[in-house]
Amino acid sequence: MDYAAAQRATSEGIMGEQGFGEDKATLGDRLTAARESAGLSVEDLAAGLGVRLETMQGWEADQAEPRAVLLGRLSGMLGVPLVWLLTGQGQGPQAEDGSAHATRNELRELRRLLAEAASRVDRLEELLANG
Repeated sequence: MDYAAAQRATSEGIMGEQGFGEDKATLGDRLTAARESAGLSVEDLAAGLGVRLETMQGWEADQAEPRAVLLGRLSGMLGVPLVWLLTGQGQGPQAEDGSAHATRNELRELRRLLAEAASRVDRLEELLANG
């Protein structure tokens, strides 16, 4: 489900377009919507916060909630107000225009390629060192 594509600029924001009213959306729903709108994977957000992937997945599935100290960081990383993240009140994630979305996709692909290249460099250096 592509939350960013369905988002509109209302007080309900992205959640209203997905059939979640302010009274029905959970913290996990809002967290997932904001993460997807920001173009981040679960892995990227977990790494940025310094938490385990399983922890992040648990938050999005409403199996647990982040500690208070991490809520502010989540809000900042996802570009949404803390009040919206906690309550659904106010402005949620903003839809991106096409060029911003394309830029994020290109950046994500470049990061993937860089990680792949670094892995190859490490492997080659190890081969050279072991002779």
